[in-house]
Amino acid sequence: MAEPPAGESTSESGSGAIGAKDRPGNLAGASDQQIVEWAKDGHEPAFRELVRRYERPVFSLIYRMVRDRALAEDLAQETFIKVLNAIRSYRPEFKFSSWIFKIANNAAIDHLRRRELDTLSLDGSPHAQTPDEMHSTALQLGSRQESPLDEVAARELGSQIELAIAKLRPEYRSCILLRHVEGHSYEEIAQMLDLPLGTVKTYIHRARNELRNYLEHARE
Repeated sequence: MAEPPAGESTSESGSGAIGAKDRPGNLAGASDQQIVEWAKDGHEPAFRELVRRYERPVFSLIYRMVRDRALAEDLAQETFIKVLNAIRSYRPEFKFSSWIFKIANNAAIDHLRRRELDTLSLDGSPHAQTPDEMHSTALQLGSRQESPLDEVAARELGSQIELAIAKLRPEYRSCILLRHVEGHSYEEIAQMLDLPLGTVKTYIHRARNELRNYLEHARE
């Protein structure tokens, strides 16, 4: 296993902490797998580097699930605590991003199962800085041919869409968001959620049908 960058100084206890000059700024060039191996050995700066890399995407994923900033921050913190406690169980043959997103998604789903949300906004990521970024991260529902709904029509039915998404089972909502907001492939979603590929496709198909049926009734 590769050794972490050698620092000019270590902790007095000799615990192997990475030196000051090798804190996260100098760890940025290492792969996720390398950083994880150092974190497994108890190097605190390595774990801080993982937090630095994933705090924004983890927060964004959870925020899109629960649509509450304070709650998303709490669940993101919970996610990283779980990651720290389970870091030794991570298997390097899998992408670290898929592993941590799975933990984050489960935290959001567990919360949604305990408390049903009343609304879910169609707006994009809370980190979007421009209208283009907001549009690119906003939820776009596919038609039967997976083309996006007409933007104007979607906005006219915005409140109905929000209610429809809020009524989806957490598993359906998660798959829809990972597919249409995060832009992940079916295979990536299956790995992320630890589900068979066929189940992911079924969930997304059923979620689209439920949303489409709700919207059709809303137009009547």
